[in-house]
Amino acid sequence: MKLLEGKTAIITGASRGIGKGIAEVFAKNGANVAFTYSSSVEAANELEKELTALGVKAKGYKSNAASFTESQELADAVVAEFGSIDVLINNAGITKDNLLMRISEEDFDTVIEVNLKSVFNMTKAVQRTMLKQRKGSIINMSSVVGVKGNAGQTNYAASKAGIIGFSKSVALELGSRNIRSNVIAPGFIETEMTAKLDEKTVQGWRDSIPLKRGGSPEDVANVCVFLASDMSAYVTGQTLNVDGGMLT
Repeated sequence: MKLLEGKTAIITGASRGIGKGIAEVFAKNGANVAFTYSSSVEAANELEKELTALGVKAKGYKSNAASFTESQELADAVVAEFGSIDVLINNAGITKDNLLMRISEEDFDTVIEVNLKSVFNMTKAVQRTMLKQRKGSIINMSSVVGVKGNAGQTNYAASKAGIIGFSKSVALELGSRNIRSNVIAPGFIETEMTAKLDEKTVQGWRDSIPLKRGGSPEDVANVCVFLASDMSAYVTGQTLNVDGGMLT
């Protein structure tokens, strides 16, 4: 029995990195996957093909989670196409790092809008469907930086910490309707983005982690499977650090 058999999941920002890893692991576990991407049509088409080949229904949508209207339209389109929304994974996110004295107002606003407001937009968009179904699992991607802060990332840390407070509040509001809301706080996850970094710096990071390695998108995806499945039926309002012991 596949853990997510028959469930439909929306995953935002899934054409690469952690989002793509989640989409792949979800499909392998039997979930039908609706995913969003912002610009890379080719990568999205490739992923759609790859997921469909695993025997599930999959469809990519060009949609900006930072837009309230587009999020509403996306939720409507997914219900029309898939018939239900059982899982929402808010994964879309960006960074615009700089020291506080150098961050522009625009860079602060953009990061809050894409990382935090998108979580509000998408949660609000799927809420009606989940309430009707009387079930649902919402999984929001924060970061170790949202838990402990990081110099040069005030905007990013604020957005990721905001996700934790938002998720706990949603857990309290929707718990009586069997809708769960949890957070994953990934640590150093090795993706296409980190591959561009200096190897010596990356090795330094690996050495400072108790498990002595960076995480993979699959490491995050496996925890998402747990939170999306009925195995975590009594888990809500929690933040799970997936960081190799970084915050221990």
